[in-house]
Amino acid sequence: MADKPQWLIREDAGVPVLIALALRQMLGIREPEDLPSLRDLQVRAPDATDATPALEEQWREYWDMTVEPRAHPSDVPLELIEGFDTLVALPASGSEELREAIAPLAPTALQYAHAAHNRYVSTMKTATGGGAYRAYASAIAEFEREVGRRAHSFELNVQVLPFSQRGLWWIGALTVAVTDGLRRDVVAFDAAIRPIIGELA
Repeated sequence: MADKPQWLIREDAGVPVLIALALRQMLGIREPEDLPSLRDLQVRAPDATDATPALEEQWREYWDMTVEPRAHPSDVPLELIEGFDTLVALPASGSEELREAIAPLAPTALQYAHAAHNRYVSTMKTATGGGAYRAYASAIAEFEREVGRRAHSFELNVQVLPFSQRGLWWIGALTVAVTDGLRRDVVAFDAAIRPIIGELA
């Protein structure tokens, strides 16, 4: 059994990831440029000033550490940020601007992230039963039929998020984000996830 390929797929609507995206939107950060905005979250006033380059850079570092913490360890110790429970940790030095900017946004970001996560749990987990696993298993089986070999062992994290635009995006080396609506559409999701499986397997 030791040489049998193994694949590990984790699916979630992670509260820390949702908080980071909510903060991005409320701060007017444009990075990563291809990621759409979140639905049902207050949109900033058109005359609000955009984030400074320093703030963008500090948020980007925080985003990478949030999405794939093992791949992006901090050079300095991390400190939990007050108001965010244990869900936001920033480098003790080098993120002062971000720390100050997000402090007043904690209640809104937390409330939004928890509500979105709970919606994912109630709609996805209950509706699909074991369907989450089945969706990936069928895409892997289809890939194996197409290429005529077993899939190599791989790891993939899938964040199911309430984006305003339907689609699927790479947000880390082993992590993709998919819109909740696309994830619930069995046929469309199968077609969207298959190229991702193909790249990894």
